[in-house]
Amino acid sequence: MVKLVITILNLLVILVWQIFPGGVSVRLDVPAEVQAGSEFEVKVTLNKGDLEGFSRFQQSIPAGLTASAVTSSNADFTFSEKRVRLIWLRIPENDEVTVTYRVKVDERLKGTFSLSGKFSYIENNERKSVDISPVAINISPSSTIDPSLIVDINDFEKMTIPGLLPTEDISVACIRQKPYAGEQGDYVVNVLVSKNLTRRFAKIEEEVPEGYTAVALDPKDAIFTFKEQKVKFLWMNLPAEPHFTVSYRLIPKNQASLPAPVIDGAFSYLVEEKTVSVDIMERDINLSDLGGVDVDALVAQALSEPEPERVVAQVPVDETPVEKPVENVVDETASLPTEKTEQPAVSRPVKQPASTSAQANASALLEPEDGIYYRIQLAAGHKPINITRYFRKMNLEKEVRQEAHEGWMKYSIGSFGVYKEARDYRVHIWNTTPVKDAFITAYNNGMRITVQEALMVTEQKWYQ
Repeated sequence: MVKLVITILNLLVILVWQIFPGGVSVRLDVPAEVQAGSEFEVKVTLNKGDLEGFSRFQQSIPAGLTASAVTSSNADFTFSEKRVRLIWLRIPENDEVTVTYRVKVDERLKGTFSLSGKFSYIENNERKSVDISPVAINISPSSTIDPSLIVDINDFEKMTIPGLLPTEDISVACIRQKPYAGEQGDYVVNVLVSKNLTRRFAKIEEEVPEGYTAVALDPKDAIFTFKEQKVKFLWMNLPAEPHFTVSYRLIPKNQASLPAPVIDGAFSYLVEEKTVSVDIMERDINLSDLGGVDVDALVAQALSEPEPERVVAQVPVDETPVEKPVENVVDETASLPTEKTEQPAVSRPVKQPASTSAQANASALLEPEDGIYYRIQLAAGHKPINITRYFRKMNLEKEVRQEAHEGWMKYSIGSFGVYKEARDYRVHIWNTTPVKDAFITAYNNGMRITVQEALMVTEQKWYQ
C-alpha cells in the first residue's frame, strides 16, 4: 500500500494556470516528485489569444539540473547559465501552443526546489511580462550513491568540493589553424568555432598585418567584411552544428613578398545581457584532418590552458588630455535579443564639476517621443560631462542628447522612424566624424527596447 501511494505521488502532475490580461493563459505541467539521477519532462501550454508576433518564455532552474529540448513549436530553445529560454519571432497561428523539454537531475541531489517562469509578449506596441507562480518539486535521493556525496539542491552551487559541481561538456572556444601558404603566394586561414549552446548573434574579428587583403573562402553563412585590416564574420544565426570551421585567404597587395602573417583575434557572443569575448587560440594543426572526437579533445585541451575570458570594453577615440566617457564598440546586431542593447564601458573621472556639467546639459536632456524610433548612441559614462565641450570637435550635424539609463549617462543623436534611415546615418557618422563605434538604439514611447523588438513591432527589415 505504501509503495502504491509513493507511486501515485511520483506520477502526480501539478497543473498551474496563469491567466494574463487579454485572454492569454499559460499552463505549467511538471511532476510533484522526481528521483535523483533521473529525468523529468516540463510541459508549457500556451493559449495565446490574439498574439501573433514576438513572444518569449524564460525559466530559471537550480544548479544541478540541465535542460534539453523535446518539442519547441518553432521556438528558438536555449539553455545556458541555468536558464531555459524559448523565443518566438512570430508565434505559431494555433490557438494553443505546446512546448516540452527534458530536465536531468544530478544523482547527488535531494531536497525541494521550485520552478516558475515569465512569459513576455508584445501587444499594441507595448511589451508585457507576467510572472508564473512557482511550483514545488521534491527530489528523492538516490539509493545507489554514497550518502556522503548527497547534498541538498539549495546548497549544491555553494559546494567547493572538486568535481561536485556539474560542468558543461564543451565550453565556447575558438581555435585558429596556423596560417599556411596557398598556391598563389597567399595564405589560408582556418578558424574552428566550438559554440556550445550559443545559437545567435556572434562575431569573429581578426586583425591582420598591413600589406595583406582578405577574401572569404567559407564564411559558413556569416556576413564577411574586411576593412582597416580587420576581418569580420558576423552571424545573426549560427550554424546548427556544435562546432564548425570558417576560412579566408590573405593575399599580399601588389604581389609583394611578405612574411607569414601574425594574426590576433577574438570570438564574441552573448551571455545574458553581456557581450563576451574569448581569444582565438592558434595551433599548428590541420583542422581538416580532425573528426568529431578529435575536435572535442582539441577543444578540451585548449580550454584547460589559462586563456582569459573578457567582456568587450569600450575604447576612447580622442586621446586628448580632457577626461571623458569612453565610446561604445558594441555591434547593435550582436545585442538584438537581449534586454539591453549595449555593453557599458569603464568610465574615466570627469574633471568638469558636476554642477557645471549639469547646468550645461539641462537643455540637452533626451525627451520621449511617440511610437517606435531609433537613435544613434555615441558614448556612455558614469558621470555627466559638458556635452558642448566634449562633442564640439567631432563634426556632428545633429544635437547630442543625454539620458540616464541603468546607472549610465548615455549620449545619442538623431531620431528616425525607419531603421534603414538610422543605419544610413550611423554609416554617415562613421565616415565623417571621429566616432567609429556609434551604434543604433531603439525606443518605444521614450522607453528603451531592443532593436529586434522594434523591428518586429514595425515589421521593418534589418540591414547590415
